[in-house]
Amino acid sequence: MIYSPTSKPEGTIRDWLNYHAKTSPNKVSYQFSDNGSELTWLELLNRVKLITNHLLRLNIRKGESIAICMSNGSSALEIFYAIIYGGFRVTPLNLAAGPAALGHAISHSNCNFIFYDEMQSDVLSNALKETNANPTIVKVRKDTFKDTKETLLLHDITPEDHALLMYTSGTTGVPKGVVHSHSSLLSGGWTTSIAHELKSTDRALCVLPLYHINGLCVTVIAPLISGGSSVICPRFSSSKFWQDCEKYSITWFSVVPTIISHLLHGKNDPSVSVCNNLRFGRSASAPLAIDTQSNFEKRFGVPIIETMGLTETAAQILSNPLPPKQRKIGSPGVAFGNDVKILKDDGSEQIDNLIGEIAVRGPNIMIEYLDNVGATKSTINEDGWLLTGDLGYMDDDGYVFVSGRLKELIIKGGENISPREIDDALYAHKDVIEAAAFAIPCDVYGQRIEAAIRLSMNSIASEDEFIELCRSKLGKFKAPDRIYFLDELPKGPSGKIQRIKLIEITS
Repeated sequence: MIYSPTSKPEGTIRDWLNYHAKTSPNKVSYQFSDNGSELTWLELLNRVKLITNHLLRLNIRKGESIAICMSNGSSALEIFYAIIYGGFRVTPLNLAAGPAALGHAISHSNCNFIFYDEMQSDVLSNALKETNANPTIVKVRKDTFKDTKETLLLHDITPEDHALLMYTSGTTGVPKGVVHSHSSLLSGGWTTSIAHELKSTDRALCVLPLYHINGLCVTVIAPLISGGSSVICPRFSSSKFWQDCEKYSITWFSVVPTIISHLLHGKNDPSVSVCNNLRFGRSASAPLAIDTQSNFEKRFGVPIIETMGLTETAAQILSNPLPPKQRKIGSPGVAFGNDVKILKDDGSEQIDNLIGEIAVRGPNIMIEYLDNVGATKSTINEDGWLLTGDLGYMDDDGYVFVSGRLKELIIKGGENISPREIDDALYAHKDVIEAAAFAIPCDVYGQRIEAAIRLSMNSIASEDEFIELCRSKLGKFKAPDRIYFLDELPKGPSGKIQRIKLIEITS
């Protein structure tokens, strides 16, 4: 179990937990800010084995899905690892997905057991009303998993066996179940580790939910690969973020652009010691506005590494290198641990600097969409390239620049317009915390452009001011016809703004 920047990790997640418990038994693996507790690698393994024994006594078949409906915390982490360690398939339920999507995940995954905590009782109850499935639900308490002094025989597992079933956000259509093996899940943590040059001395701050691929692979699986540690928070809190960075001597964090914007517009500043300890911050799950990144770095002195990833790729496919190597602001970077290319409409490879669909191939690619052969075949071609649905181009240095999603592309008067162009123009205003452009049907042009904004407190900026800002930067044709001011823009579990819901809210 050697962490290498040149070769993907071998073995299973079980092997890696055993390895760290044997070689670094007393080293802290994970800490939990909600109660100040921590687990060494040996303590984690012992808890995982105890829970695994409980699961084995339930006569659950190898590879069967076991669902988790839990908030971030020690119990969720221990059960997550125990399910995989025992040879089962963990299915973290997306707590932000809504009852119908959760009900679909419960029935589609064929899970016979769901472990939940008190905080998610109502979420689970509402989800169960949306399905005919009748799984056994187990409320997790302190005494749920008791030591019987009995060690049951584990299922034999291989690196290619199923480890994770995670459902996509489902903003368009029914959520699809993404299946990852032990190998692809470990590779997801590995691509993060090599891109950020993680060491056993590094400590991450995890404020993203563990039921989302970003929080899971980047700040849970990456430390498993690098031998570092992670501090897991219940959720993001702007008032506690810098405090936690100081308390736990955090060396890096992974967040989403909306969190970076909230920190930038917040009143709290990190101490000198926090900035000295922090090697970098990481941004993922959605494009980061250039002005937001630049202003954050100017104010806090912490470099932000923009990246890109998908549920289907166990998180990261692209990352900017760490300073002093070249970063390109506005780009999620270059490929680490996998191959990325830009495709033409006919599927052939695009030449540099021309826009096409971004495709990726590597060890972190999912196995399939569960029970959906058609969607799997349309997403992964015969040569093993996964089509991301994202549009972008690659420059002469191999840096990819994302222009938008195929499904979100605005087509006005026959011209393709990326919503991100408009987002970036709006973010250039000092009072903008969140911004998103979207398309509305139009009899004249086919589609017209509108946008929604969340402003900082006490801002007096007007709709006309933002429309004029966009016209000055983009021209009249690409400027929005209307601006909506909202208290908060709708977001998915990763913090990505959901444009399709903006259409519903503003119509």
